[in-house]
Amino acid sequence: MELTIEFREKAFENKPQSTENLQEIANEIRRDIIQSLVLAKSGHSGGPLGSADIFASLYFGGYMRYKKNEPWWEGRDRFVLSAGHMAPVLYATLANAGMFPKEELRTLRQFGTRLQGHPGRDMGLPGIETSSGSLGQGISIAVGMAMADKLLDNTDKRVYSLTGDGELQEGSVWEAAMSAYHFKLDNFCWIIDNNDCQIDGRIPEVMDVYPIVEKCQAFGFDTIVCDGHNFDEINAAFDKFLANQKNKTGKPTAIVAKTYMGRGVSFMEDNFKWHGNPPNVEQAITALQELVL
Repeated sequence: MELTIEFREKAFENKPQSTENLQEIANEIRRDIIQSLVLAKSGHSGGPLGSADIFASLYFGGYMRYKKNEPWWEGRDRFVLSAGHMAPVLYATLANAGMFPKEELRTLRQFGTRLQGHPGRDMGLPGIETSSGSLGQGISIAVGMAMADKLLDNTDKRVYSLTGDGELQEGSVWEAAMSAYHFKLDNFCWIIDNNDCQIDGRIPEVMDVYPIVEKCQAFGFDTIVCDGHNFDEINAAFDKFLANQKNKTGKPTAIVAKTYMGRGVSFMEDNFKWHGNPPNVEQAITALQELVL
């Protein structure tokens, strides 16, 4: 069987969606991830597939404010992918949001592309707010953005940042968390992709960061635990964040999303060996069959 690569141009709207619509969007993102990775022959599969439901809710559920035809709109909310190696899910999401043509996903990790292995602000790709990938640094930049919006510009703009759970092993993550609490950044939402996997194994085996929820609470965050594959729970978590900001609680929000690495592809799911590996052609065919909409 031959592999046919088809990046389907779709117009997904950013508004409250049904669970069925969000699942369709998430699976489209997953298909695009698989296709771009098999073409690149390198890159990360597990985390991007596992976080696709979170990205679908955030970008297409009415939580992120952006204009696809005006990507640098002054009033936009911002998202920082601190776990920059998970770039394929961000690129696929932005393409499905209409920020750039989906055909550009064919160029992932190629020389001179705007879709580098880690997001590069200097590449000029719409929707990329900062270069990231040195673990622990992206969330620090995001907290700085939230500080500027709230303390200097006095706007209601929101800043979201996603880290992996393995990234919590970086000390700078907790310095950023202390700052978010100290400066009362209720406009800041920290999303932790808690799949319990990193490149060398399970989190407790490499460097135990548990209990994550209690740590976030101790650092002053309004901490919400959700099933990162249940859209009702994901949406409720984002709704709580918006309510915290609207009510000026002065507390940043942490969403600990319980996910499975490689979600949606049976042979990848919950397997840390897929952290940094792309599928080959045969594996991609199987994965795309499993992700048929």
